[in-house]
Amino acid sequence: SYDSSSKRSKFAYYSLSEYAMKSLPTGLLIFCLSFSSAIAYESMHEKTPVGEIKVIRLPERVALEAKSADSYFSENNGLFRTLFRYISQNEVAMTTPVEADINPGKMRFFVGPKDLSKKVKSSEKVEVRTLPSMLVAAVGIRGGYSEKRFLDNKRKLDQWLAKKPDYEKIGKAYGVYWHGPFVPGPFKRSEVHLPIRRKKSPSSEQPKQNQ
Repeated sequence: SYDSSSKRSKFAYYSLSEYAMKSLPTGLLIFCLSFSSAIAYESMHEKTPVGEIKVIRLPERVALEAKSADSYFSENNGLFRTLFRYISQNEVAMTTPVEADINPGKMRFFVGPKDLSKKVKSSEKVEVRTLPSMLVAAVGIRGGYSEKRFLDNKRKLDQWLAKKPDYEKIGKAYGVYWHGPFVPGPFKRSEVHLPIRRKKSPSSEQPKQNQ
């Protein structure tokens, strides 16, 4: 249940975001929601340390996904606006991080455990999806959010995977973003995740011989 301070924090967050949506250039609106230290947002998983590559298992999650025909890094993709309006209308609290497929552009917010009972439904522009638990290779990043930084770190994951014969890629790399535009670039945190799985050993794929 919400107490009065939680309601005030949520109202302040929405008011700040609505102001930014109306006042800031579109380029700043991709992450108009400031994940500032003044308001505590529920995290869906832990941050990957900067510069490290780790194999992590993400839990099953309920995602709110918006799509664009343009690249995620296109200035006018409109994905944040769409998702922000959806969570505002459905009274769903913001969680961190958000995820982004790059091309074509997709953006995902996630429903925190406290809001799962609301059983939100898909709309014309937002699809509600339950994502299964998934294994990913993750690299931690510090710095501003740019396509070049995403591609540089995606390359690091590809090089890491090439040296790991026990794992294989099962999907496209995507971006994971922890902070909004009001956080200075040097303090922003992000990640690139690459969906993977363990390779089956040759012996496990061969039929067993009858004794």
